[in-house]
Amino acid sequence: MSKFQKKRGKSNPQISTASMPDIVFILLFFFMVITKMRETELMVSVQVPKATELEKLQQKSLVHFIYIGRPQPHYQAIYGTAPRMQLDDKFATIIDLPIFVENHKQTVPLNLRNRVTSSLRVDGKITMGIVQDVKTQLRKIGQLKLNYAAGRKVDKNK
Repeated sequence: MSKFQKKRGKSNPQISTASMPDIVFILLFFFMVITKMRETELMVSVQVPKATELEKLQQKSLVHFIYIGRPQPHYQAIYGTAPRMQLDDKFATIIDLPIFVENHKQTVPLNLRNRVTSSLRVDGKITMGIVQDVKTQLRKIGQLKLNYAAGRKVDKNK
């Protein structure tokens, strides 16, 4: 009598799944690296004016954005149609501006805090009253580096 018995039918060997977690983590890491998450959801309509003499901001980590425009249509039932200011992901007033700027400065290294820039993204159809109020408040808190966002104007002569 033999100790080893022959298998009666031929069966296919199972596929090894030992490398499956490695592949999943590589794909996960790849998509985490290449995906750019949107920083803020725009709650106001902003169509920046067009300009020809533009300068690109070098260090985006030193820039905080202040959006000014009319609320998006799905927010107009709550907030109305008057121009509003948006800081991060919420509507704000002029009173909230000093805290917003100071919170941003706290995230920047101490030696770069004097280089923090406020970038105004203002809808081109908004009157300058609210923009002037924002500029006055920024001046009062000592935030003197100011930038106006604009889109590139297409030169029709070229």
